[in-house]
Amino acid sequence: MRRFAIFISLLLGAFFPSVASAASLTYRYQHHLFTIAVGKEWQEPKEVWTYEGQPAKVPAIFRVDGDHVPALPSGFARSEVTTWNHDAIRAALKQQIAAVFDRPPGSVVMRGGTGSITFEGVGLPGRRVDLERAVTLTVSALEAGITDITLPVIETQPAITVQDPTLATQGIREVVSIGESDFSGSTGARRHNIQVGLAKFNGVLVPQGAAFSFDETLGPVNAATGYLKELVIMGDKTLPDYGGGLCQVGTTFYRGVWEYGFPILARRNHSFAVHYYSPQGTDATIYPPYTDIKFLNDSPGALLIQTFVENDHAYFIYYGTRDDRQSEVIGPYTWGYAAPPPDKIEYTTEIPAGTTRKVGERVPGMKAMWWRLVSRGDTETEESVYSVYEARPRFDQIGVEATSSLLLPSSGSSTSAASVPSSRSR
Repeated sequence: MRRFAIFISLLLGAFFPSVASAASLTYRYQHHLFTIAVGKEWQEPKEVWTYEGQPAKVPAIFRVDGDHVPALPSGFARSEVTTWNHDAIRAALKQQIAAVFDRPPGSVVMRGGTGSITFEGVGLPGRRVDLERAVTLTVSALEAGITDITLPVIETQPAITVQDPTLATQGIREVVSIGESDFSGSTGARRHNIQVGLAKFNGVLVPQGAAFSFDETLGPVNAATGYLKELVIMGDKTLPDYGGGLCQVGTTFYRGVWEYGFPILARRNHSFAVHYYSPQGTDATIYPPYTDIKFLNDSPGALLIQTFVENDHAYFIYYGTRDDRQSEVIGPYTWGYAAPPPDKIEYTTEIPAGTTRKVGERVPGMKAMWWRLVSRGDTETEESVYSVYEARPRFDQIGVEATSSLLLPSSGSSTSAASVPSSRSR
């Protein structure tokens, strides 16, 4: 599987210019991407001695201090080469990756049976960048002209105590996978909706062999179920509606099952690239009941979900029993960039006459591809995940009186129309 992963990286790196950059390196672990500039301090001069063309120690006569530099002994040669400074590379990786990526293992106690499961603590696995291996891989990549490196990570299971025997008999004993996303910069209403949505999944048990639907567990999305109005994608517009921000929950949910290697039965990317779901191609949009995310729990036991928020990050923790599968996601390979189209204006009676409302921001278009490689026993599968993101214009609505709307110019504008449900995203 690793040979195939390397082959894809090298092959697509030749065809997708965005992958390669001589001035920087990309380190990847699952959907986590880190780009680091190659610093001048990464290289240093080194004196090299040879004797009749073979590596040799510095002659003793040159190991003493003094103003007089003796002539080289017969057969000896001295030169200066540039070599890689391992200490400088290690310091850069520690500061720019490990400092934000590493975390200690958590601890969790599970109580209660089906329908009333509670958690004391959070069972996040510990993770730590293996800096020595990372430095070695970095030097090898630099010498080979490779700019894409799989980050070596050491993971540690959390301390898990299962107090309910029913959960234990269903195979709830370890962390199977983690879904994670960053919602930094979200508004208060969006944060509220994310918290409410995550709570719907906390303590949910997914039976072994079951096809699990995100929408069915999420349930109705409206004011009565606790949601606030926030921006959602409605066709070619972005407008306030109940539950804006729930796609953050959906994306977090999806990443956990996708990265472990569970079969994905339903997933759709957003119609345009949203910065909350970077890197592009790892997102999953929802809009009940029209757009859903589904997966098959083909692990040896049930899956128990714990959700929580910490430091602007949303998490899905899937507890259960790991099997022998090995999964790797590789990407994104991006191409087909398109500039935003010309700005757009729509005259509408939906807002007060004389007012202006922005219903869309300029967003460039692109295409993104990820590969998922899953091996189980002697079986190995390669699966491509393809996402297309539209280019969007700046879109403003201008309010007009109902009696005068038909008299206004239509150039560069559009008439108001209902959006088809399948093109909506929360």
